Amino acid sequence: MSARTVDWSAVAGPSDAPAGKAEGLRERKKRQMRQRLSDVATEMFVERGFEAVRVAEVAAACGVSEKTVFNYFPTKESLVLDLPEVTMAALRTSLADPEVPVVTAAVRILAAELGAMTSWLDLQEDPAEAITKVQRFSALIQGTPALRAHQRDMTDRLVAVAAEVLAARAGADPADPEPQIAATALLGLWQVQFAALRKHMDAARTPDQVRALVAADVRRAADLLTAGLSGFGTAADRPHPPAD
Repeated sequence: MSARTVDWSAVAGPSDAPAGKAEGLRERKKRQMRQRLSDVATEMFVERGFEAVRVAEVAAACGVSEKTVFNYFPTKESLVLDLPEVTMAALRTSLADPEVPVVTAAVRILAAELGAMTSWLDLQEDPAEAITKVQRFSALIQGTPALRAHQRDMTDRLVAVAAEVLAARAGADPADPEPQIAATALLGLWQVQFAALRKHMDAARTPDQVRALVAADVRRAADLLTAGLSGFGTAADRPHPPAD
């Protein structure tokens, strides 16, 4: 299985490709180049190690200049782990809905991301080999301090977005402790999902089995949060002005 047949965007998370709107030729070419740079870089990093590959080598493999690579990705780490705009947009939309409990909204986003990965696995001619690729990708992240630090930074940025949305929902300030801890707890569910994927994904299980086991772990963690966050942002939970 080569870099051309491994969909690293599916391995890392849902694609950031535009959905539901027309895409112009220029935008499509830029998106395709961005995807190619990330795919080739990730394959090279998985094969040789993150520190062993220079950005200039990635550029040469894609037939572009090193400057072009940095025009698309500000850092070497972002070639592997780019800020997930789809997740950020989903947080802004789903967490803002006052009719949906915040934990339920987070679990739905995670289910969509998990479904994107396992559906991709299900389409592979050799799912076992594809799972091995995913395991190697996970090992690359876990075994590279720079990538782990970059992943934490991405999580911090997602927590900030979630805190902003939750604060607006609850009529609070994003810097208040309540939206801060609520956002941190909710984004912790992503860590649970990543850990569950590492634990349950192996060649002996089908994609459907992996999906069910991972979703069950996320649900167990979500159940612990539900009691504390179920009322967050509801009308009854918002501060009321003092009585005259």
